[in-house]
Amino acid sequence: MLNLKKRANEDGFTLVEIMVVILIIAILIAIAIPVFLGSRLSALDRATQSNLRNSMTVGKIIYTDNGDYSTITVAELGELEPSMDFQSAASSGGKEISFDRVSDTVVVYAALSDSEECWYLRDRVGNSAITTGTQFSSRGQGVAGACQASNTVGLAWADGW
Repeated sequence: MLNLKKRANEDGFTLVEIMVVILIIAILIAIAIPVFLGSRLSALDRATQSNLRNSMTVGKIIYTDNGDYSTITVAELGELEPSMDFQSAASSGGKEISFDRVSDTVVVYAALSDSEECWYLRDRVGNSAITTGTQFSSRGQGVAGACQASNTVGLAWADGW
């Protein structure tokens, strides 16, 4: 009899209460993980975009010195910004910048982010507001080697990413 009385006075959680708490925690985790993964991919894309902007700044230095883009080369870009790997070939990572001098007044930079998105930056200089300015674009990587500055067919250029 004493044993039954002692059990009635014990405090604790029932199995149902514990299962409800576990269910609530699982729901919160299910909500948080996709948000975290989306933030991570966005951060990877922003790092690549920042590298492209830095690359354009180096190109603008050369433009300012020469008055146009006629003499700009990947070697010259690399000398001015050694932390980037400038190349004419396709980019395979955020620090590898694919470069193409389209004309004396237009250059294109491209870089592949770790999220497998290819980001493009085009700088056009000239005498008219219609033909000058910096434009941005992006597309999914798709096939290997597609993230190349000279491969801009089908891109929709805009004033921002």
